[in-house]
Amino acid sequence: MKVLLGFSGGVDSAISAYLLKKQGYDVTGCFMRNWDALANGDYLGNPTVDFNQCPQEKDYDDARKAAAVIGIPLIRHDYVKEYWDDVFKEFLDLYGEGLTPNPDILCNSRIKFGPFLDFALENGYDAIAMGHYARKVVSDGHSYLAIPEDLDKDQTYFLLDLSEKQIIPSLFPMGEMTKKEARALAREIGLPFLAEKHGSTGICFIGERHFAAFLSNYLPSKEGPIVEEKSGRRLGTHHGVLYYTLGQRHGLGIGGISGEEGGRYYVTRKDAKNNVLYVQKGDHDEGLFSDECFLTVPNFVHERPSNCEAKFRYRSKAVSCEVEYPSADSVRLVYKDEAKAVTPGQYAALYSKDGRLLGGGRISRVYHKGERRG
Repeated sequence: MKVLLGFSGGVDSAISAYLLKKQGYDVTGCFMRNWDALANGDYLGNPTVDFNQCPQEKDYDDARKAAAVIGIPLIRHDYVKEYWDDVFKEFLDLYGEGLTPNPDILCNSRIKFGPFLDFALENGYDAIAMGHYARKVVSDGHSYLAIPEDLDKDQTYFLLDLSEKQIIPSLFPMGEMTKKEARALAREIGLPFLAEKHGSTGICFIGERHFAAFLSNYLPSKEGPIVEEKSGRRLGTHHGVLYYTLGQRHGLGIGGISGEEGGRYYVTRKDAKNNVLYVQKGDHDEGLFSDECFLTVPNFVHERPSNCEAKFRYRSKAVSCEVEYPSADSVRLVYKDEAKAVTPGQYAALYSKDGRLLGGGRISRVYHKGERRG
């Protein structure tokens, strides 16, 4: 079987290639270029940048070296336009509304398992493979993804928008391996330069750059008031409401107030329309706990469950939920226990009791305990 593997220049994709080749697959690696830092102006006004040391090009060099050691061919394919049109524009639109989107989820469904999968099938490959930590399982004749052996590296959350049609021709070699085992195997097979390489986190095209500085290239910052949620008092000035996250305590620039008890403020709400950042003082983040939310643009692999386990962030603890369907494009989740910092614009991944990823959707509304439902 001919397999086209997403080959990123990291240890997980390299070990995936090694495992597939050992199992008898005819493997070709493909380095995907999704972002053009120069064309998109990321480095404008930054004289310290060495364009020959772009992190993406370093990864490509590592991919070439690893492919040579493993003994597989490596090709390179650009998805810059597709990424801009189908992922980044929506990312900016949602951020501009004061939401906190996760473009990595869209990148998976719309690039890696979209045009990349199409490219593979159109060019004679039987399947694609990725280095995600996820297992592929079959239940009642339907293909699902499921939580992997390494629970600390479970990446199924980022795959919640995949359809069964995308899952069927896809392989996930890392599902039965831990990250520790992958690093050890990399050393054993002659890839020490990947064994200690840090894995990618956050948004792939940003790399180690400061996120607020990067975002300001596209959504200029605008100062506005920081307001105490309960009293309505203005406490200070923010530098752009879009750049703050729910629960954030550091970097608010709010000192102590004379005559009041100490305690740190944290972000409770963002009003992008009126450019107001709301905060509250407290040690237990009381204002961040919710017991109900609604999802929009839902995706289900097959079944629409009446109850499930939900994760509201990568690596967050799963929460048991009852599920209702007010309309074809809306899902209501009522949690058995309260959950912290469930954030509009982010995603909820839905799982069965046996660990199958059932799908998910984008969080549109959040209700706190005792709050009147509208």
